[in-house]
Amino acid sequence: MFQLDKFIGEHVTHRTSSMFEGDIRANSVLLTHEVEDKSVCVIGGAGSIGSSFIKSILRFRPGKLVVIDLNENGLVELTRDLRSTEGLYIPADYRSYTLNYADPIFARIFREEKGFDIVANFSAHKHVRSEKDKYSVQALVENNDIKAKKLMDLLCEYPPKHFFCVSTDKAANPVNIMGASKRIMEDLVMAYNDRFKVTTARFANVAFSNGSLPDGWLYRMQKRQPLTAPIDVKRYFVSLEESGQICMLACILGKGGEVFFPKLGEDQMLTFSSICDDFVKSEGFSKKECANDEEAKRFASQMSFDSDTYPVLYFKSDTTGEKAYEEFFVPGEKINMERFKALGVIEETMRRPIEEVNDFLEELETLFAEDFSKEDVVRTIKEFLPNFEHEEKGKNLDQKM
Repeated sequence: MFQLDKFIGEHVTHRTSSMFEGDIRANSVLLTHEVEDKSVCVIGGAGSIGSSFIKSILRFRPGKLVVIDLNENGLVELTRDLRSTEGLYIPADYRSYTLNYADPIFARIFREEKGFDIVANFSAHKHVRSEKDKYSVQALVENNDIKAKKLMDLLCEYPPKHFFCVSTDKAANPVNIMGASKRIMEDLVMAYNDRFKVTTARFANVAFSNGSLPDGWLYRMQKRQPLTAPIDVKRYFVSLEESGQICMLACILGKGGEVFFPKLGEDQMLTFSSICDDFVKSEGFSKKECANDEEAKRFASQMSFDSDTYPVLYFKSDTTGEKAYEEFFVPGEKINMERFKALGVIEETMRRPIEEVNDFLEELETLFAEDFSKEDVVRTIKEFLPNFEHEEKGKNLDQKM
C-alpha cells in the first residue's frame, strides 16, 4: 500500500519529522496559554491546510471549535478523520457548517456566539489555474478580496484576540492574478491591524494538497491515466502537517502585522518532474516518456495490468501565470531570521491605509458591474500594485491533462 506521508518525507521534503516541531516545543507553554479553553473558528477548514491547522491547534485543547466550509463532503471527511485519530483531543463543543463565510447565516452565527477568541481564514482561490477568463478572474478577486473585506468588517463587531488569514509565496512579486489578489488581501487584512491582531503566512507548495498536481497523480494512477509534470518549474515544498503548523504558529505567536514563512534554502527546491520520477518508481514502475498527449493516453489505454512501465508526459511550462521560481519576501521588507528555529518573520513591510484599500476595492466592484475584460482587471490591479508583472500567454492549465 502506498504510504503518502512516508513518500513525502523520503522524496519531497527529505525530513523524517516536521521542521516546526522544535518551535512548537519551545513555545508550548505560551501556545497552551493562548489556546486552551478558548473559542476557535476556522473558515475553509475542510481544505488541506485548514484541516491541518485544526489538527495542530487541537493539540492545545481549545474549548470550542466551529468549522465553516462550502465543501460538504470535505467537512464530513474532516469530522470522520478527527474522530478516528488516536489520541486527538476534540472539544465537546465541535460544530461544522456547510456555508460561505460571506453568507448572512455566518454573520448570524458569529453575532450569536459574540465572536471567537481565535479566527483563521483559509477560504481562498489558491490555484494558478483559477485564472482563465474574465469570469474566473472576477470570482477569484471577489472571494480573495471583496468578500474578505466583509469578513474583516464583521470581525470588528467582536474583535478576536488572534486573527490569521493564509497568503502565499506567490504574493511576493506576483506574476499571476491569484498571487496579486493575495498581495491585495495582505494589504486589506493588515489595514485592520489597529483594531485586532492580524497575521499571515507565505509558504511553499504543500506536497500532495487537495487539487495540486502531485495529488492528481494519485487519481491518475488509480484510473490508469498518464502522469504529467513541467520540467522547468522549481518549488519549495512542505508536508501537509507542516502547512498547518506554520499557520498555527503565525496565528498564535505572531505579533500584529507580521508575515511568517518557512526557512528553506534554494538547495531544497525541486522540479515536479523529479518528484514524479520518484513517484513512478515508488509504485513499482519504470517511466515511459511520451512525446505528446495522444501518445501518453494511447499507451495508458493499452497497458496490460501486469505492465511494469507507466506513461509520463513532461513539458516546459507554457501557461499564463506560472512563475519559474519561488520567493517569500521582497526588497524593503524587514526580515527577522533569529526569532524562530524554522520560521522567518517579515516584521515590517509597506502597507496601505484602509481608505486606499477601500477605494481600490470599490474601483474593482465598479469595474465588475460593467462590461469588462480580463485585461481591464490586470490594468486596474497594476495601478494598485506597480510591481505586478502579469504575462499573458493565451493558454491556461485547463487546456492540459
